[in-house]
Parts: sequence; structure tokens; C-alpha cells
Amino acid sequence: MHGLKPKDLEPKIGKRNRVYEVLNRKRPLTLAMIWRLHTGWGMPGESLIREPAQH
Repeated sequence: MHGLKPKDLEPKIGKRNRVYEVLNRKRPLTLAMIWRLHTGWGMPGESLIREPAQH
């Protein structure tokens, strides 16, 4: 989105392997990641939070 690459997400999410895990929905965003994306880039927190998967 907006021409961003996984490398651009590293400061907000973590190392590249963590970025790929989040993008592939193998790992959820943590509250700290959500906060950094919200405060750093102005992303609405509501768009970063989703209901946990039912097991």
C-alpha cells in the first residue's frame, strides 16, 4: 500500500522475518506494533485491530 516495501515496515514492526509473518497473517500485530503504526504513520488503530480467530 502506498508503495511501501517490507523493509519500510521494519522500524514499526521489527526484523524482516517478523514483518513477513505479520503480512502473511502467521503472527498478529502486538499492541506495541499497533501503537507505532498509529503514532508514527497516523494509521487508524481501528483498522489495525481485528477480532481474534476462533479455535
